[in-house]
Amino acid sequence: MNGNGLITIPSARSAKETIDRIESDIRSKGMTIFARIDHAAGAKEMGLPLLPTLLLIFGNAKGGTPLMQDKQTIGIDLPLKALAWEDASGKSWLSYNDLEWLAKRHGLDAKVDNVVKGLAAALGGIVQKAAA
Repeated sequence: MNGNGLITIPSARSAKETIDRIESDIRSKGMTIFARIDHAAGAKEMGLPLLPTLLLIFGNAKGGTPLMQDKQTIGIDLPLKALAWEDASGKSWLSYNDLEWLAKRHGLDAKVDNVVKGLAAALGGIVQKAAA
């Protein structure tokens, strides 16, 4: 993890396969997919080159609402996001926000620590499974 709250892990799959796996896992857990953005496709439409870069935005009100009830500003960082991307050497990566870092960023109260830890564990499990 960088000092900016971003966690990046290697993925054994292409960016598309990684995002496909995350999306499938999230849907199976009953969470909502709010958007799937193919940044490379958007760049291509403008005649600009970009290596594979896909963003998935997802979550559910049960997890995020208690955090926003504590500090509404965390809504700028919710719903959750996962970014799968490939570097110039063809290596795939998966990046996502560290929920505990976000909690500190927004000054969430200790009373929501269990929610933060639960969401962090769930997100960590989802991305690790997708990248394996």
